[in-house]
Amino acid sequence: MADVVLESFPLGAQWPTVDPFLFCAHHLDHYPAGDGALAPAASLQGRQIGSDFSGIDGWSMYHGSRVPGFPSHPHRGFETVTYLRSGLCDHTDSLGSAARFGVGDTQWLTAGAGVVHAEMFPLVHTDEPNPLELFQIWLNLPAANKMVDPYFTMLWGHDTPCLHHVDAEGQAFEVTVIAGRLAALEPPTPPPDSWAAAADSDVAIWHISATAGATWTLPVAAEGTIRTLYVFDGTSLTVGGSTVDAGTGAVIRCDEEFTVVAGTGPVDALVLQGRPLGEPVARYGPFVMNTEAEIEQAFADYRATGFGGWPWPSDDPDHADQGRFARHADGTLVEP
Repeated sequence: MADVVLESFPLGAQWPTVDPFLFCAHHLDHYPAGDGALAPAASLQGRQIGSDFSGIDGWSMYHGSRVPGFPSHPHRGFETVTYLRSGLCDHTDSLGSAARFGVGDTQWLTAGAGVVHAEMFPLVHTDEPNPLELFQIWLNLPAANKMVDPYFTMLWGHDTPCLHHVDAEGQAFEVTVIAGRLAALEPPTPPPDSWAAAADSDVAIWHISATAGATWTLPVAAEGTIRTLYVFDGTSLTVGGSTVDAGTGAVIRCDEEFTVVAGTGPVDALVLQGRPLGEPVARYGPFVMNTEAEIEQAFADYRATGFGGWPWPSDDPDHADQGRFARHADGTLVEP
């Protein structure tokens, strides 16, 4: 039998991805207690405020100057999928949408023709640390959909299905199904213009968590699908006899079912799969199009219109002491 692992690579701050995915970042920040105003109750000395990716003391401010996070910035031509494992994220955008989401929740934003959004990480606990762990995944849009109207949605944790499998030895595999049907589990509906919404895209985003020695069968994918496995925490996963250690990503065969075995301790992994778009990619900073001319037009349009402007009083809004919620551009309020 041919090796199941077709390609492997170490995981850094940004993980290599395969068409139709453009980018995947794993943020793990051990934030301290907050100061009562959602900022860290700690010295910021030694950090380059406005662009702090230093990881000093196990956390970064990123582009935040008070609350950690990413103040307002534009996108065009793709989608952001943000999945939280711990902590909170405060979202605002140029559509007028806003949300606070947390553990197990996923925010899915189709940038389309252009959107500006902010993602801030409020430190709500003043008497204990505020750990944050999230994935941000960029999923490309097909050329026909790159200029669609922007679309914001929340996939709440309680609506996100999870496969619970206990093997013959009593060891457990759990698979959180953010996108892509798994067995009888149907995840929440992706945005209407997403490549994930196309019937033949075979897009899947799964979070795998397993106990030591647990076994499970990874299902076959559609013909032409590319599947990437990122083992980001714990020990290892052995797939069809090929071992992928923690801190490693691997493009793996998915043309048949393979037995997956966890290593000597617990392990967590992310699976990204999909049928490639197979289209040219031109990208610069926050814009992903098909040609360099379209990138230049994106910058010109943003300078001219601001993608609809910014309806918030600051570039880094937070949601104070609110709980989890989503307020859509039409005023609809959802509180899970």
